[in-house]
Amino acid sequence: MELVKNIFFNTDKLIENSTVKISYTGKLFQENAEEVFIHYGFGNSWENLNEIKMTKSELGFQAEIELVSNDTLNLCFRDANNEWDNNEGQNYIFPIEKAELALVVKEENSIEAPRKLRKTYLWSKKIRLAVYKIITYLPKIISGNYKRKVHNDEQ
Repeated sequence: MELVKNIFFNTDKLIENSTVKISYTGKLFQENAEEVFIHYGFGNSWENLNEIKMTKSELGFQAEIELVSNDTLNLCFRDANNEWDNNEGQNYIFPIEKAELALVVKEENSIEAPRKLRKTYLWSKKIRLAVYKIITYLPKIISGNYKRKVHNDEQ
């Protein structure tokens, strides 16, 4: 991705259907604006147009946005006085990459999958039962208050 002065992302690539954190240290931050809003949309026609207030920090203004499935992310910034930083009328445009299918986890469709789930469920039940018995009976055994029932078969 082409680097743009004063705009930073928490990732090296913008991937569709993901969340990205944007940091802005441009003209409005340098002019000590108290509030900055990020105005953004997607594609050539600025689809899904949105504007959110950014959080001010010592490192600049920051915001998180959800990336949709599109070719580009378009940005510009404005302050509370309606002064804009829009890259001298060009806007800030960044490419959005498609998610790689290799990174998508596929679920197993075999008959074996339910069996694995069943085994883990049974083990968790056994562990919970063992913990319950330890918590219930160990203090009684240690204190000597535990008496074992003796069955008398001789009557």
